[in-house]
Amino acid sequence: MVRSNDAIIQDLSIVEIQDIPEEDLSWSTVSLSEVIERDCRLEASVYNIEGKHAREVLKKNRWKNKTVSGENGLATVYHRPRFKRIFVEKSDFPIYQPSQVNEIYPKPYLYISEMTETDIESLRVTKNQILMTCSGTIGNCTLVSRTLNGCILSHDLLRIKAKDGHDTGYIYTFLKTKTGRTLVNTNNYGAVVEHIEPAHLANIPIPDAPIAIRKEIDCLIIKSFELRDESNDLIDEAHKLMIPELKLPPIEKIRPIYYDKTAEFKNYTVKLSRLNNRLDSSYHIPIVDSIMGILKETAGEITTLGDNRISKEIMLPGRFKRVYVIEGQGVVFFGGKQLHELDPSNNKYLSLTHHASRIKKELTIKENFILVTRSGTIGRITIVPKHWENWIASEHIIRIVPLDKSIAGYVYCWLSSDYGYELIKRFTYGSVVDEIDDTHMSQVQIPLLKNKTIQEKINTLVLTANQKRYEAYILEQKAIMSMNDAVIFAEA
Repeated sequence: MVRSNDAIIQDLSIVEIQDIPEEDLSWSTVSLSEVIERDCRLEASVYNIEGKHAREVLKKNRWKNKTVSGENGLATVYHRPRFKRIFVEKSDFPIYQPSQVNEIYPKPYLYISEMTETDIESLRVTKNQILMTCSGTIGNCTLVSRTLNGCILSHDLLRIKAKDGHDTGYIYTFLKTKTGRTLVNTNNYGAVVEHIEPAHLANIPIPDAPIAIRKEIDCLIIKSFELRDESNDLIDEAHKLMIPELKLPPIEKIRPIYYDKTAEFKNYTVKLSRLNNRLDSSYHIPIVDSIMGILKETAGEITTLGDNRISKEIMLPGRFKRVYVIEGQGVVFFGGKQLHELDPSNNKYLSLTHHASRIKKELTIKENFILVTRSGTIGRITIVPKHWENWIASEHIIRIVPLDKSIAGYVYCWLSSDYGYELIKRFTYGSVVDEIDDTHMSQVQIPLLKNKTIQEKINTLVLTANQKRYEAYILEQKAIMSMNDAVIFAEA
């Protein structure tokens, strides 16, 4: 029987939970034949224990093995050649980065010039390709669905295309399992930056399961990504309702008012009565005044996030030294960089024994909490889906507890907009690492609509989108479970 984290925490006073830390040293023996088989490579990562175990498991499985790519492979794999990127402030060529590959709804923040010396069109990805990071953190993968179809992505991503359509979700699921990820990571090389090439996937075995099993897994994954697309559509629809209702022009068309327009630098004046004890110029940027000027004319009411009609509580956990444990011995723990992922659960696990009190009082998150990064990259926003319930988010993330479901979706919609971001970012302080805190978040302005029917519809759209993300997660987990039970660990 699986017990919730809450039940475990409540029993801490009665039962002593034993943490099992990872061993300091992993070792194994390697035969000469293995060295020759691995192209005479001497890096320890090629022969690690987990990799050897994964290969042994696949040798014992019920189905014969093929390879991910190559002559006997289920897919073709390639990547684009490296090129010198010419970044510009804005262009017709937004480019997505490898770090965004796990995001549910990635947004481009970099643009390349048309003068870049490469075939830009060849960087576009197509529906049902599998993308895998091949530099730095390798092995992260996603499936190109409608959201990314036709978009320009970095050359640091392998493009994997199934030879048979029904193998798309099957290959993706295998690469998402612990076994698949382990095999990918035992094929890396590089002393400083890890890297894999398309040829390395030709050495990775994958079970040649019956067509019926492969189709079943494929259907689960395709449906999962369709739900993610539908979720993204609903979020877009919510923003398309809210922005016109507030009569806000595109953010790039809002013209801040400067003191001396002839000067070659940004300059503006601030009345003493409006300083608010802040002498940093970023707090008083004119674009905020421009946004607020529009909202005063178009919103039904302007309040703040700290209003008790909006939120019950805004929490910022204290800093602490973390004690991590192995999977299965603690609670899922993730940081701000993973806020936009569907499943940020594969990285770290926080010790219940060492952090039980803090977990219960400060760190545990609940469905429909709104999370905001408060240091480093300020203002990354997400609304907590159902499957994150009782997981643990970093103390570098501010928790906003909405009053109830009737306002949670609308608040998220505003804060995740370009305009909400500007109102959050203005509170940034710090000379080396940018910071904001819970007091600042409580002061962020929230416009309420004159038309309450539209406001309720926006709220419903966001909550429905969040539900679809939960359903997408469940389907992917079913596919991974089926892959493990019916394929990888199905012994002859």
